[in-house]
Amino acid sequence: MDVVLFLLSLLFEIPPRQLAGLGRTKMCEDLLWGYIPMEKEKQIDELLSRGVSEVIDREHLKKRLLSGEPLRVKFGIDPTSPHIHLGRSVPLLKLRDFQALGHTIVFIVGDFTGQIGDTSDKESERPMLSEETVEENMATYAEQAGKILDMARVEIHANSTWLSRLGFGEIGKEADAFSVAEFIARENIKKRLDAGKRVSLREMLYPLMQGHDSVAVSADVEIGGTDQRFNLLAGRKLQERLGKSSQDIVTTNLILGTDGRKMSSSWGNTINLTDAPNDMLGKVMSIPDELIENYFIHCTRVPMEEIDGIMKSESPRDAKLRLGREIVKIYHGEDASRAAEEYFVSTFSKREIPNDIREVKLIGEMSLLDFLVQEGFATSRGDARRKIEQGGVEVDGVKVLDRDFTLTNTGKSSIVKCGKKDFARIIF
Repeated sequence: MDVVLFLLSLLFEIPPRQLAGLGRTKMCEDLLWGYIPMEKEKQIDELLSRGVSEVIDREHLKKRLLSGEPLRVKFGIDPTSPHIHLGRSVPLLKLRDFQALGHTIVFIVGDFTGQIGDTSDKESERPMLSEETVEENMATYAEQAGKILDMARVEIHANSTWLSRLGFGEIGKEADAFSVAEFIARENIKKRLDAGKRVSLREMLYPLMQGHDSVAVSADVEIGGTDQRFNLLAGRKLQERLGKSSQDIVTTNLILGTDGRKMSSSWGNTINLTDAPNDMLGKVMSIPDELIENYFIHCTRVPMEEIDGIMKSESPRDAKLRLGREIVKIYHGEDASRAAEEYFVSTFSKREIPNDIREVKLIGEMSLLDFLVQEGFATSRGDARRKIEQGGVEVDGVKVLDRDFTLTNTGKSSIVKCGKKDFARIIF
């Protein structure tokens, strides 16, 4: 171990083997992220609290983290969309925090479970995806996750490796660990059953499959959103049933999308990690003001005390612009972040909008396609679809490329622009 790493070990009370695993290059990167200068226990406390809803078992996990014991930290994601959105960045950033402490990240791409479909957060049954669709969706997942994680130090697994080989005998033994009553007691499932909606047997098996992932990779910790709590506990229960050490659990808070609803690809309210810098910043600028602080906490690593200062001293617009810069910087770098800010200020903030812009009262929701036709911006839904796909439609200064985009009440007016001349202000 060289002298520099040895001195850093003494200064920050980090086990030498942990620093040696990082190396000098990685250490410099971590310094830029603001990890290493933090006193170790404070760093761990923030790891277990920032953006975190619940830790099971907190004291046990904190003790292991303080000991310097290398842990296997698991996170799984089903490729139900080709894009990883900012909502997924919350657990990914948490994984980055674990990685900075020297722990092994086990990244599971659910190519098998993605076909089955998890309906933990859905109000209706999720349709099964084809193998081809899943393969297309997952093609760039590692690359997208690499915008946050050091993928050279990440284990990547496709869960079809083990789940496709399970027989009825093994499935039956593992299924015995769970009761039907436990499954249907879940709030979302109970709501569907009370409404007379179908709940399939495959949905009941999904937590078992996710739990088996934890057994297969010998997970010490699993991270997931609050909607995943039951599935995360399933991994813990299966490990106990099979006589293995049970994983600790960290659930992260869910963030809302640009329309104030849960961020979801199916609702078209996402900020994707693959968005171009200008579009990414523009989408951030479109979020409701009341979400600014929440986004700072969950989607950036700006120090908590600095966030408090920003929220107290800056206007919502300036705070949101700072937020946008920080988010773009993570995924595209400092230069792209500055350029995106300059673009926004010069093209949107100073953009001339006609004085006689029409105002349209909107009650409830309306698809963007129908709105364009209704207001005469398009001659038909097909024409509207073409204009959207060609990048000719903007909502609040952000190009909309999703033909299924829905205009929703965000608590403020919105500007729809089609082409160079057609404008409408939506009033809710």
